[in-house]
Amino acid sequence: MLADKDRIFTNLYGFQDWGLKSAQQRGDWDDTKSLIARGHDHIIEEMKASGLRGRGGAGFPTGLKWSFMPKESKDGRPSFLVINADESEPGSCKDREIIRHDPHKLIEGALVSGYAMRARAAYIYIRGEYIREAETLQVAIDEAYAAGLIGKNASKSGYDFDVFLHRGAGAYICGEETAMIESLEGKKGQPRLKPPFPAGAGLYGCPTTVNNVESIAVVPTILRRGASWFASFGRENNKGTKLFQISGHVNKPCVVEEALSIPFSELIEKHCGGITGGKDNLLAVIPGGSSVPLVPAEQIWDAPMDFDGLKDLGSGLGTAGIIVMDKSTDIVRAISRISYFYKHESCGQCTPCREGTGWMWRMMERLRAGDAAIEEIDMLQQVTKQVEGHTICALGDAAAWPIQGLIRHFRPELERRIEEHNTKFVETAA
Repeated sequence: MLADKDRIFTNLYGFQDWGLKSAQQRGDWDDTKSLIARGHDHIIEEMKASGLRGRGGAGFPTGLKWSFMPKESKDGRPSFLVINADESEPGSCKDREIIRHDPHKLIEGALVSGYAMRARAAYIYIRGEYIREAETLQVAIDEAYAAGLIGKNASKSGYDFDVFLHRGAGAYICGEETAMIESLEGKKGQPRLKPPFPAGAGLYGCPTTVNNVESIAVVPTILRRGASWFASFGRENNKGTKLFQISGHVNKPCVVEEALSIPFSELIEKHCGGITGGKDNLLAVIPGGSSVPLVPAEQIWDAPMDFDGLKDLGSGLGTAGIIVMDKSTDIVRAISRISYFYKHESCGQCTPCREGTGWMWRMMERLRAGDAAIEEIDMLQQVTKQVEGHTICALGDAAAWPIQGLIRHFRPELERRIEEHNTKFVETAA
């Protein structure tokens, strides 16, 4: 269990004020100038050494991502940092807590990270529904400007750096990095073909890095306490602390900061007061937000909650949005509801996703009622494979994976419903 002294987000629950003075008392903005004075390359190397992997879902090494940014502008184009605060993944609510209770961690992180990759400004793209959070963040940005911490000669470092807050309009697809860039430019939020990658041609055609809120907010603390401190938590290749957000059938749903690789059982027993109805009542868990395949109870209980541990179980850590389902859950209905979400949020640009998400949802609704043939389970599986990996962005994968997980682990339940429905149909006909 993570000791309180090792927690990065010390005001996660908002027991203290989120304003600048309180943030400074908690250690934010403490001699930020000296962090910047270490130099661009030193900060990037420190991030690589810390083992920090992107906290937005993909888990790509953060320092490595920053190193793709050009070291000098040959044609006068500025570089930009775009921060993804468009937290629209069902089951995920960690960035919201950072923004409303610890916004200065994010702003200081934006300055230090932006400096490391030679960015001229940071654009924070916040989810449209986060109305109060956006208000809080804007006030915090204004406080930082007024105190000279960002803007011209930011924190007296000699570096000019601006931070802009941009509100989205509630589209899930804008959480994808290139769709977010399109939306920031005032266009329809649709993913771009890659290459070119954002590091070469991103926002306004300039070199751009897109990072998640949590990935950026932890940077100043890692630099102050050292890469080796951060790397001391978790297993190899799964380093650091992580915000876990646990919802569903637990006694105390919560967002909690813990070390990566903590066993699922410890996370649930220590922080959530256990599963409703006890351990034996657990049916399945979606461990990383709605886009990853579910894991049945017997496989998840002792699993390490990190990128590799969950990958070994055929799922993923994602954003660590843990959705717990006990035996009262209609598992087919739950996955059908997720299918509807992805059908609704598809931008329609790629044919497999535009047509496939609607087809998969309609098929899931029929399976929910048992109004299908046994062979159609395999047909649905085939369609998920035709959608997965055949779209510009990962929304096609996100729509396919929950259904694949259901078929892999709960096929007998699908077959039972079909047989029950067919028996009733025959009895009615007779």
